[in-house]
Amino acid sequence: MASKIAALILASTVLLTGCGTCPVNVFLPPGTRAINALKNRTAPPAAADFDRGLTLEAMLAPGHDRDRWQPARAGAIEGYVVRVHEAGTESANCFAGSRRDAHVEVAVRPDAAPNQRVIVEITPRMRDWAATRGMDWSTRTLQSRLTGRRARIEGWLLFDAEHARESENTQPGHGANWRATAWELHPVTAILPYPAGRGDKGFIH
Repeated sequence: MASKIAALILASTVLLTGCGTCPVNVFLPPGTRAINALKNRTAPPAAADFDRGLTLEAMLAPGHDRDRWQPARAGAIEGYVVRVHEAGTESANCFAGSRRDAHVEVAVRPDAAPNQRVIVEITPRMRDWAATRGMDWSTRTLQSRLTGRRARIEGWLLFDAEHARESENTQPGHGANWRATAWELHPVTAILPYPAGRGDKGFIH
């Protein structure tokens, strides 16, 4: 009985608090908690944080790439947005059904195969941040405004080890690969037209 009551309290807390405070994190392994903390960064990177060697082509380059970049750095890529869709529920967002990441798939060609695409993610917290600056980063708007277009996307680097076995660089030739690399820009901190015009400060308004 006590365990059922505790589970009910936990479920109610999750539903009520959404992403503000998430008791689920208490039950997660330290590594997962650390990854979730990186996914939920909200401070935009400073100029000194950017890895100038990172490009879309560099992220797509074949070879085992787990140690190719550092999650303490940020990066910017320029390419075609092939697909935008809503991600599933996850612990980083407290399993909240109404607050999910948007997956944006970027490639050098608009018809690139899934295993030739880099995944970047717009998180609920950064969506809120963008809204305070007059930018609409909802999944629906991103789909209508970005799909098939070239864009410059900036964000923090993250190696999402959960997808290492679904990525071409770390699991080459696997039939179920739906991405080129487990490295992401996550969270995204800027979306700009490409090439950017003078005075452009944000793409989705």
